[in-house]
Amino acid sequence: MAYIFIFGCFLLLGIATSLGAVTGYRGKVCDRSDGYDVPAEVKSDPGLRKRANDLVAFWSTGAAVLSVAPLVPVGTVIVSGGERTVGTWGFVVLALYGLAVVIVAVYPFERIKSLGRSVER
Repeated sequence: MAYIFIFGCFLLLGIATSLGAVTGYRGKVCDRSDGYDVPAEVKSDPGLRKRANDLVAFWSTGAAVLSVAPLVPVGTVIVSGGERTVGTWGFVVLALYGLAVVIVAVYPFERIKSLGRSVER
């Protein structure tokens, strides 16, 4: 049951980050209805708006690719029907890997906040 939960978490993370990447590639990161909440300075400056879209597109694509990678080994364990298992260290590695993927996915949004602060100075 834990394997199905882990598989579902990485699958959901892959879908969410893929949607973020699509939003970035379409240039809709700064649109309130389609995008995200960004500082007003970033919304008003075309250069910063492009930079925000590029950041979200690039880093969300990377996070989506990284989140799909564990689906293969975890899926193999699920399909094996109990013949294969993952030890405690395997779960620790999966948890740390998931944390790294989330950090990659959150990075562009923190960077966008600092873009807004850099204009204020």
